[in-house]
Amino acid sequence: MPVMNRQQIKFLSRKLFFTAQDVAEMLKIKPESAQVLCSRYVSAGLFVRLKKNFYVLDEKWDQYQSSDFFGLANYLQVPSYISCATALSFHGISTQVQQNWFDSVSKKRSVTYQVRGVVFRFFKIKTDYYFDFEKLHGIFMAGPEKAFVDACHLSIYSDYSLDVNACDLNRLNRDVLKKTVPIFPGRTQRMVTDLCGI
Repeated sequence: MPVMNRQQIKFLSRKLFFTAQDVAEMLKIKPESAQVLCSRYVSAGLFVRLKKNFYVLDEKWDQYQSSDFFGLANYLQVPSYISCATALSFHGISTQVQQNWFDSVSKKRSVTYQVRGVVFRFFKIKTDYYFDFEKLHGIFMAGPEKAFVDACHLSIYSDYSLDVNACDLNRLNRDVLKKTVPIFPGRTQRMVTDLCGI
């Protein structure tokens, strides 16, 4: 079984995350051998496995900033975008500080990944509601109004918990809300309308 040298570890450190295929190509070994090597490196504490065939270097994990975790969230579930309380906090709408807690919306499935005290939560919504997000510094994230509507919708139709008291609703653009909310079900519309007075 091959062993990585310092230069190869440095090469992996340039990546936000990597796969066994990346390791196989770098070491010029078979994918099966790379998978075994990755598992051994996880056991040895050199790699951190976020999910099947999705790794980061242990030495980088503690250095990651919020933007790095945003990026990881985008790739952990594809397609997805940062939303709800995480996006509301990012946009300065919510005072609720979610350290090591990242909420996203996905078209595929609802799932949670917990890695070394960091929680990545994905909430599935219908394709019709999957819109109004943008790419900010390489990260897909909902705008503040869409993040709020997503959170309201999921608090009704999912197990999501929205702390409305932590939100400065006066900072939300009413015109954008009026364009966004009609696409959602009546219960979601009523909740947003009641809370925001639109």
